[in-house]
Formats: sequence, C-alpha cells, structure tokens
Amino acid sequence: MNTDCLLGLNDSHLVPLAEPGHRLQRDAREAFVALQAAAAGAGFSLVPASSFRGFERQLGIWNGKFEGSRPLLDADSRPLDALALSEPERIHAILRWSALPGTSRHHWGTDLDIYDPTLLPAGSKLQLEPWEYQQGGYFYPLSQWLQANMSRFGFYLPYARAGGVGVEPWHLSYRPLSAHYQRQLTPALLAPALSMQPVSGKSHILTMLDEIFDRYIYQ
Repeated sequence: MNTDCLLGLNDSHLVPLAEPGHRLQRDAREAFVALQAAAAGAGFSLVPASSFRGFERQLGIWNGKFEGSRPLLDADSRPLDALALSEPERIHAILRWSALPGTSRHHWGTDLDIYDPTLLPAGSKLQLEPWEYQQGGYFYPLSQWLQANMSRFGFYLPYARAGGVGVEPWHLSYRPLSAHYQRQLTPALLAPALSMQPVSGKSHILTMLDEIFDRYIYQ
C-alpha cells in the first residue's frame, strides 16, 4: 500500500460494501461478506457501523474532541472537560478512544466497527461503548458468536484487552492485511504528513510521536 493510502489521504484501494456508504479493501470485503453469511446462519444481522474513515474525517473527530466541541470520555466512559486538561493530558485522553489522524486502522480498508441492529431495542441509539457488547448488553450474544467464529474468516479484535487504547469489542480487523500495515506505519512516515495538516495540539503531538506509537499503535 502506498503512503497516502496508509495515512488515509487516498481511497483508491477501496471497494464498496453492500451497505451504502461503507468501503473496505477487496480481500477484506470478501472475508467480511463470508463472515456476514455465517452470522446470518446463526441468526445474527451483522452490519458495519463504520468502515473506511479517511484522514479528513479523522481530523474532524480529533479536532472536535481537542477543542471541546465533541464528547471526550475517560477510561470508564464518563465525560471529561477537555478544556480543563493540559494539552498533553488532552492528547492522551483522546487517544484512549480515537486515533490520531494518519494512524487510524480505519484508513487501511481492513477494519470496521460492527453491530446487529435487530438486537438494538426500539428507541435506543447505538453508542459503541463496551457495556453494549459485554454480558447483559444488547450485543453480548453477537460478541460471543464472533469470539468463537471470526478467526475462521481472518478477523480479530485488535483492542480486545485494555492497553493504551480502551477495549473495543465492536472493532474487527482483517489480520492478513492489517498486520502488515501496522508494521509499515512508523513515526518517521507519519511526521512529515502530520506537520502539513491543521491538527489541534500538533506541536505537542510531534514531540510525543514515539510515545504515542509505543502506547497506542503498537499495543
């Protein structure tokens, strides 16, 4: 994959999914379609909540959280006041749940967030928070089925356990491709592109890149 595609600055590596507005790489799409069919056979309607997300979209999420116009959550999914935090504290708080633009696995066309709309109670809104997928949550049966079956189709949960990034039981990654791209992405590759973009907190971020990669990308 070329650098622009890796960093989410180009989408030429993608093909559409059946669900409008969603795209993946061709091999990842074929694997996901097979996973969907197996899930349907088990009684689940497996659909993407999010798939490819480009640099510009990730930048909007990042800047909104940094500047306090989008919700920012702590490790227990409780609201934080972004503007009450120092810039380095804000950066770490954002990185728990949202990737730095240029580093999101959603840039690669290998990762997607999933849910089952038929399990979502009427009047409830999808939150993409861990409790929805844990025991007692709406999507716990789907989560249990995925744990037992997703590896047969090449998928895994990159954020299955708490590390720098919070646990994300909704985030599937197509390992045959994503494992390579994770190794390909480095601070040295990202820094020049990041320096040319209007990323909030950029001066601190550029001095923290090695730490950011060790804690949030290579976890």
